[in-house]
Amino acid sequence: MNSPATPARLLAVIDASGVPGRLEALLPVGVRPRQLSVRTLLAGMLLTLADGRPAHLSRVHGALVGLDDENRRHLGVVCESEHGPHTLTYRQVEYTFSLLRDVLSKDVPDGAPKETLQEVLDALLEASVSEQDTARSSSLAVDWTDIESFSTRHTKPDGTYADKEASWGHRKGGGPGEKDELFFGYYLSLATMVEDDAGAPVPELVRRMALTSPDHDPVPAFVDVLERLVFSGVAIGDVVADSGYAYRVPAHFALRMRALGAGLVMDLHPSDRGTQGTYGGAICFNGALYCPATPRALFLIEPLSRQASEEETKVHDAHSAELQRYKLGKTSACDADGYHRVACPAVLSKVRCPVREASLALSFSRPEILTPPSHLPACCVQKTITVPPAVNAKTAQRHDYPSAAHRRSYARRSAVERSNARIKDPATTDVARGWCRLTGLVPMSLFLACALVVRNLAVADAFEERQVENARRRAAGLAPRTRRRRRKPIAELVGTASANVPA
Repeated sequence: MNSPATPARLLAVIDASGVPGRLEALLPVGVRPRQLSVRTLLAGMLLTLADGRPAHLSRVHGALVGLDDENRRHLGVVCESEHGPHTLTYRQVEYTFSLLRDVLSKDVPDGAPKETLQEVLDALLEASVSEQDTARSSSLAVDWTDIESFSTRHTKPDGTYADKEASWGHRKGGGPGEKDELFFGYYLSLATMVEDDAGAPVPELVRRMALTSPDHDPVPAFVDVLERLVFSGVAIGDVVADSGYAYRVPAHFALRMRALGAGLVMDLHPSDRGTQGTYGGAICFNGALYCPATPRALFLIEPLSRQASEEETKVHDAHSAELQRYKLGKTSACDADGYHRVACPAVLSKVRCPVREASLALSFSRPEILTPPSHLPACCVQKTITVPPAVNAKTAQRHDYPSAAHRRSYARRSAVERSNARIKDPATTDVARGWCRLTGLVPMSLFLACALVVRNLAVADAFEERQVENARRRAAGLAPRTRRRRRKPIAELVGTASANVPA
């Protein structure tokens, strides 16, 4: 795989992270100084992955020894000894890596990263994202995927596995004919930078990662990582997630993300869709509050199918827009405790209602409430009502679900899918079983972080090349180049086959 990751560029990322100095201070000091420093070891790991080689220590040694003479002497791969020049050996690579693994491992491994290890991973990834890129967007798309361990998966006589931190997890088959199955390994969670709503395109760079065993719920474990991101001074805008996150207990994801100031854009689980009781007389539906006189037919709206025609899309969006007229609107931002106030749609001049006499002066183009509730609830009597964070705690989000605005905003989640696909692609990194032949959370985490750093550099370069090309095309009066749509529905395939049949 061709890569722009030169030794100088990789060393710049390592130095910017500040990781070498911190880890060197934690490593034990022997009688003789180590020839291989942490800085050189990380450079060898990055060089190995940038060249498309698997994450083996023997490959790391080969990458360092294969450098030109100037870089080998600069990195200490070749040093002077009393017997003349001494070239780094594989045993020295193995020794330094084992020291690193020991200081980054927990005293009692439990399948979750030690705080020091997570800080190292965060620093490496953040150093691979330039300040110019971080200023372009504050929105993230999050997801997790499965990573298999190299362990044989057979228990030892004492009942343990060769990889003591990995465990059995469940993964879904995403391809045609693939079934759900068990795997032995870890869950890898990623946070990929995406453009803000209606914002300019940004490079899809991975800002954070977390590796945990399936014995731990990956969602709250990754929220811990995102909290540290915010506490470091980085503001989070939108967080785009699938129903695997939205379905979690609110205290594990939704409430914690809102407390960080994030705007959620989620796909709701089927169990969380539809009406979910009332509050103050208003109907809780798909994360929002609606007038109690809302036509019941509007509550039957489901997410738009991917195979929907253009006409079906127009009808669906028209129904969603009609439903939005009956929604209680926010009249205040959330306070420090998560409380906010909402007003009746008639007060907001969205519908005509006899209970709110002033609204009857509105145009007849607005819907009219013909049969208001016989016993008027608080949302109809009061001008506004206070909504606590416990109401729609799991399902409340930035856009009305499943409106056209939500559909466009949620489409950004495909960026994190591409991040997962990039490192799993056999043509690039291919983190399949055997990619890393070291067992344990620390070796797998370090090599995955290095793989993501290399990926970030390649993605940033490709993005800048596209920007330059688009600027050139605009200057020449041409439209920017767009990606070719590869998805072909079965109707299109059938039509193509019919066209080839001779008359």
